[in-house]
Amino acid sequence: MLLKDKVAIVTGGAKGMGRGIALKFAEEGAHLVLCDLDLDGARAVAAEIETRGGQALAVRTDITCSADSERMVAYTLERFGTIDILINCAGGVAGTHGSGNSETITEEEWDRIVDLNLKGPFLVTRAVLPTFKAKRSGKIVFISSMGAVSPVVSVLHYHSAKAGIIGLSLNLAFELAPLGICVNTVVPGPIETPFWDALMPPGPERDAFFAAVSRHEVPLGRIGQPKDIAGACLFFASELSDYVTGQTLCVAGGQPMLSQQATFNIEAYLKERGILGEGA
Repeated sequence: MLLKDKVAIVTGGAKGMGRGIALKFAEEGAHLVLCDLDLDGARAVAAEIETRGGQALAVRTDITCSADSERMVAYTLERFGTIDILINCAGGVAGTHGSGNSETITEEEWDRIVDLNLKGPFLVTRAVLPTFKAKRSGKIVFISSMGAVSPVVSVLHYHSAKAGIIGLSLNLAFELAPLGICVNTVVPGPIETPFWDALMPPGPERDAFFAAVSRHEVPLGRIGQPKDIAGACLFFASELSDYVTGQTLCVAGGQPMLSQQATFNIEAYLKERGILGEGA
């Protein structure tokens, strides 16, 4: 029970990596606060945790709104009395339909995606920090993306925001280390989550795509699962990493070992099959 009686906030906890992290943390004894715009989904995960004997609170939260983040923190403190862990997992590219290069992104679209993936995690972190500073302890984990450091398809606004997450994490780690607060980043590679649904619905075509990515892009030869990210987050959230801060961990099946020349051209693969438009 690496997290026994610890209170963990997981943004984006209704599905995908956030759900996987929440379930893993609950197994390790944590009390969970699940923040998501999808309140029904967050409640379903909370019910799943409680069915297994854990404690969980679902809170509808728009992380791009500072008032929402502050209200969520107030609910957490009212229910559990403290906060020990923050996992900044919420984000994504919903509504972009694969468009994402410098010719197709509008200013409004840029602002929307950067707000969700960079401003939002900052606002949630800022809302939690007074509690961490008062305790002189706390664990913060940011979720970035392999596209931030080694893009294989043009999703310029999303990848730029996720690169910003790494910079935000490093700066916070430097600022907060004297207060005993640890800040680290997990960089996922290809992970099978609902993130892919808008681009490529589940089915034989997506199975074939994942098989091709696994074969050409991932040295370990498989697409990652939410539990793979959950394991890395558990390390950063637990006492196992009490002397670790300011670190960026790639959880990508060995992807960073590949040279740029050796990578599988995912963008070309999608365009050949009409999944990604020529303007994307």
